[in-house]
Amino acid sequence: MSSPELVLDVLRAELRTASITYKDLAGRIGVSESSVKRMFGQKDMALSRLAQICQVTGIALEDVLRRAADSRPQADFLTLPQETSLVANPRLLLMAICCLGHWSLGQVTETYRLTEPECITLLAELDRLGLIELKPLNRYSLRVSNAFRWLPDGPVQRFFREHVVEDYFAGRFDRPGEALMCLPARLSSASAQELAQKIEQLAGELARLHRNDRRLAPQERDGYTLLVGFRSWEFAAFTALRRG
Repeated sequence: MSSPELVLDVLRAELRTASITYKDLAGRIGVSESSVKRMFGQKDMALSRLAQICQVTGIALEDVLRRAADSRPQADFLTLPQETSLVANPRLLLMAICCLGHWSLGQVTETYRLTEPECITLLAELDRLGLIELKPLNRYSLRVSNAFRWLPDGPVQRFFREHVVEDYFAGRFDRPGEALMCLPARLSSASAQELAQKIEQLAGELARLHRNDRRLAPQERDGYTLLVGFRSWEFAAFTALRRG
């Protein structure tokens, strides 16, 4: 379903919630009821008309547009070829991570040694790959869901293991809001699955906080990374000490 169709579906639902019929709406905007039915039926409405309807009904236009964007089918993962393209170009991977963090073009150029033309080229490539939808004035929206994650043992995860993990764990983890724990335990399969589900819930909570804090000014936010691993494992040096 295209964006205009989604917008009108959301608007229709908002009108229904407000108990505003097509006849009521027609009277408020000065057209016939059949014209209103035709606009919604053919899913053909000018932006000026959309804004007028929202104004006379007290429905916030920005809420309609946001709900339409949130209702678009979005992927939780990229494909293997998409991730392969990202790791083949570190600058493209950097731009992808910035987009997942909802950085503006200005924030990227102020923070990294990337020119505006370079960033625009990278954004266009991310649009081609399907990670974002590039919009006028070099703005964009994500084509992935709030639950997005990299493919398990995919190209990006392997890149992180080879190039990022050592740098990540080199930190002291002693600043406010930071934590590092390594907690061994002996669990049944059922308990391990229960904990894995709780880790999924934690990832969802991180996505919620990330989404909510987007309304804050950039200087009020900092970059954090949650790196979680949970598997059946024993340090090789300890395994070597086991009795045969």
